[in-house]
Amino acid sequence: MPGTIERSCYGTPGFYVGKKIFARLLEDGDSVVLKIDYDRRDVLMQADPQAYFITEHYRNHPMMIVRLSTVDAADLRELLEGAWQIASG
Repeated sequence: MPGTIERSCYGTPGFYVGKKIFARLLEDGDSVVLKIDYDRRDVLMQADPQAYFITEHYRNHPMMIVRLSTVDAADLRELLEGAWQIASG
């Protein structure tokens, strides 16, 4: 995605556009946290709580955790593109 840079974020790879983060690999190596609007987050978490979830830390932030081992590659691509758009806007 245009303007994306990778740099460490809390010891794991983080992906930024400008100075804004839009995704970060989590320490477990099987999850990524990414930007998302609250409404879409709620719908996805209800539809597939094994793939999409949050921890208390992310409750008040427009972020969602995605379990890579359970999500479809096309869905992940769409979510990352959306996260990039939010951060770049």
